[in-house]
Amino acid sequence: MLLRTTDPFRDFDRLTQQIFGTTNRPAVMPMDAWREGDRFVIEFDLPGVSRDSIDLDVERNVLTVRAERVARNGDWEQLASERPRGVFSRQLVLGDNLDLDGIEAGYDDGVLRLTVPVAEKAKPRKIQVSGSDRTAIEA
Repeated sequence: MLLRTTDPFRDFDRLTQQIFGTTNRPAVMPMDAWREGDRFVIEFDLPGVSRDSIDLDVERNVLTVRAERVARNGDWEQLASERPRGVFSRQLVLGDNLDLDGIEAGYDDGVLRLTVPVAEKAKPRKIQVSGSDRTAIEA
């Protein structure tokens, strides 16, 4: 006799991993970010996305990236469908120390690259020390 038990939580967990991804395999728009001197660089993988369908918005300190991968239509039979299609977006909260007016964006070979400069107020600077030149000690 074969006894099979079902675990609805395991099935639900598997479904959420397929929809939302995991840390090893994000579902949509994987990202890398790093600092190069006085600027931050953020790259999003968007293979198969037209540059015209990418929309970038900054409101306050929130950067929103939206993109659309259009499904192909035609007289053919679908054999497999693993790549997500449709409109998807991602939001990043950027710090106050960044110059949001100076963001530059480029899209090449399926990679969206954003360059965000550090604000002048956040850059390190030297401070002059002032005081009197009295060095003699009176006793």
